[in-house]
Amino acid sequence: MRVSEIFASVEGEGSRQGYLATFVRLHGCKLRCSWCDSRYACEGSDYTEMAPDEVIGKVRELGNRRITLTGGEPLISEEAPSLVTRLADSGFEVNIETSGSVDYTALFPESVRNRLGTNLMITADWKCPGSGMERMMKEQCFTSLRPWDVLKFVVCSREDLERAGSVIRKYSPPCVVFLSPVFGRIRMSDIVDFMKERNLQNVRIQAQLHKIIWDPAARGV
Repeated sequence: MRVSEIFASVEGEGSRQGYLATFVRLHGCKLRCSWCDSRYACEGSDYTEMAPDEVIGKVRELGNRRITLTGGEPLISEEAPSLVTRLADSGFEVNIETSGSVDYTALFPESVRNRLGTNLMITADWKCPGSGMERMMKEQCFTSLRPWDVLKFVVCSREDLERAGSVIRKYSPPCVVFLSPVFGRIRMSDIVDFMKERNLQNVRIQAQLHKIIWDPAARGV
């Protein structure tokens, strides 16, 4: 599998924000979001070919029980489902950060997701209009989220906020829902104002913690 980087840090966003975790960033993505902050993991040849056993060995070496599989889009790797299942079966708590363009329900059937329980977390990212990639969203990625999964909207404009509001109304997701600003493109106060206007009681705003702690352009942190 094509591995962009593996490193230990803290979760910068999502429901596990602030916890230590090991990040496994796979290379490759079919999307080209306008605000992508990991383009190096989407195109080019900046990756290392690693067998799943090598990845698991590195994860064990780093010693964190929380694992985040990210990208690019990690689920386009044919070996990703088996890697996730092996890690989760071994007791690791695996969070898959997926773009909403790959049907994870086909890769992880309901029987598998039920068996793995909370050791498998899906963080599904609905691509709002500002990303330029909303047409790639697959509905089944947002109708099968469980209470411990995450639905995330990365927003850069009022239009994006309006779309997030309409998606939330349509799907009434049972999971944790986040509004996350594109760094430097929208004021967080505008997001809060929108939440107040719409009385979004079960939605949380979040900043990307790693971009506050380190340089926003830093890798491997």
